Amino acid sequence: MSRWRAWIDHALSALVAPPCVSCRGTISRPLSGAVCDACWGRLARFTPPVCDACGVALPSWRRASLDLGRCARCRRRRSAISRYAAVGPHTGVLRDVVHALKYDARHSTVAPLAGLMRTAGSAVLDGAHLVVPVPLHRQRAWWRGFNQAALLGDRLGLPLAPLLTRTRHTPPQVSLPAAQRHRNVRGAFRFRRRAARQVSDRLNAPIDRLVVVLVDDVCTTSATLEACARVLRDAGVADVRALTASRVVSEPPA
Repeated sequence: MSRWRAWIDHALSALVAPPCVSCRGTISRPLSGAVCDACWGRLARFTPPVCDACGVALPSWRRASLDLGRCARCRRRRSAISRYAAVGPHTGVLRDVVHALKYDARHSTVAPLAGLMRTAGSAVLDGAHLVVPVPLHRQRAWWRGFNQAALLGDRLGLPLAPLLTRTRHTPPQVSLPAAQRHRNVRGAFRFRRRAARQVSDRLNAPIDRLVVVLVDDVCTTSATLEACARVLRDAGVADVRALTASRVVSEPPA
C-alpha cells in the first residue's frame, strides 16, 4: 500500500505539481496535504515560558515564576478564561496554513494543525470535559460550508459540544480596529441550554462542574473568546479555558 501511495504521490507531483500553500513550491507528497515538509518544519511556535492567560512568550523562567505564569498585561485585567494556549504567532507559515483552511477549504491541514494544537495546549486540555467551538452565524456557515473551529475541535481528543450559538451576523473581526472588536461581539452569542442538558446527561455531570475548552482558529484581541467565555460562565460552567491554532502578537510581552 505504501508503495502504491508513493507512486501516486510521484505521479501527481510530476503531472499536477500542486504548490505548497505557504512557500508555493511543488509538494513532493500531494496525498499528504497542502503544505510541504519544509514549511511544516519552519512553522514558528511559542516556546516555554509562556503566559498562562494569553499564551505569548514570557521573558524568562525566573520572570514566569515570579509573576505566577502571567505577563504584566494579563495580571492587570480580569478574564473569563482561566487558561489559554496557541501553537504560535499568526504570521508566516502558520498564518498561511490557517488561511488555507479558513478561506480555501484545504481540509487536509486540519489533522496536522489539530495535532500541533494538542501538543501546545496539553495543559489546557488536561482535565477538561469537552471542547466548545466558537460558532459561526448561520449565514456565514452556509456561505463557507463548514466551521473551521469545529473541524479543529473535533480532532483534539475530547467530546465536541456546540453549547453556543451566534445570534447575530457581525462583521469579521479582522476588518475592525482593535477598539471596536469587543463592541462588535457583545451580545452576539447565546447559551444552548438544551444542548447543555444533553451533555450533562451524557457525562453524568452538572453544568457547574464542567471544565470546557473554547476552540477557534485564530485569536486577535481575544474579544470573541472573551464574549463566548462570559456567556458560558454566566450559564454556570465551572471553568472555561481556550485554545487556538494561532495568536496575533501585536507588541512584545511586558
